[in-house]
Amino acid sequence: MGYGIVFSDVDGTLLNSRHQVLHGTLLAIRYLQQQEIPFVIISARSPSGIYPIQEEYHFKSPVICYSGALILDESREILYSKGFSRELAKEVINFIEKNQFDCSWNIYSLDTWIVKDRHDPRIVREENIVHAQAIEGTADLLPENADIGKILCMCHPDCILDIEQKLNSAFPSLSIVKSSNILLEIMENGVTKSSAVKTLCRLWNISLESTVAFGDHYNDAEMLETVAVPFLMGNAPEELKHRFSSITDNNDEEGIYHGLAKIGLVPADRKP
Repeated sequence: MGYGIVFSDVDGTLLNSRHQVLHGTLLAIRYLQQQEIPFVIISARSPSGIYPIQEEYHFKSPVICYSGALILDESREILYSKGFSRELAKEVINFIEKNQFDCSWNIYSLDTWIVKDRHDPRIVREENIVHAQAIEGTADLLPENADIGKILCMCHPDCILDIEQKLNSAFPSLSIVKSSNILLEIMENGVTKSSAVKTLCRLWNISLESTVAFGDHYNDAEMLETVAVPFLMGNAPEELKHRFSSITDNNDEEGIYHGLAKIGLVPADRKP
């Protein structure tokens, strides 16, 4: 089989547990690019949460942000955007506040990140992880016609399932997915990593039969079911390991490198 494109999640996949890109993973990215095979970062993160990774490790690649709501090419030009309205974002935030959920909300539009309180420990932690800064305010800081890429809810792990259920009941027109045991991603209906894979392949005339992807969590599952060659990271939840047969090493053990070597996309003898 000829492979035409590789997609990779960021947290728990591209990055190890210390939020670093491992040496072998970086070698694999560069080798793919030498073969003119696009390596596409696909994440729930914003552009400003992804570009510092590329700058630190000296590579460029297309990026898919907000779990599929925004696609940018290697030159950071927008190829596709599908968000929801500012007014709907305000309704969601009002619902969260009214119900006094144990969560911190975040609004993302293009590369703007709005929070209620930057001193919230959950926000501080996120800023430190993604090397980007939020601004305090409300959705009214954005233009009336703004596209909201996503609302992120940082939840207490004991409350997240209840919050997810209540948000789904209140806003059935939105796509709401759990990306970790503390994170809920809220996007426009139909926006998923899977839909983004299909969109980019259509735009670039790449067959889905030549696609490869790596992911580690529930918001990656539909993408992994969509591509021809899916790799679930070894650090994924046990429940997902029952759904996927092709499990690579974990994100601290060069899972991406070894997965690509297994299918012959990078030289197996060039082990890190």
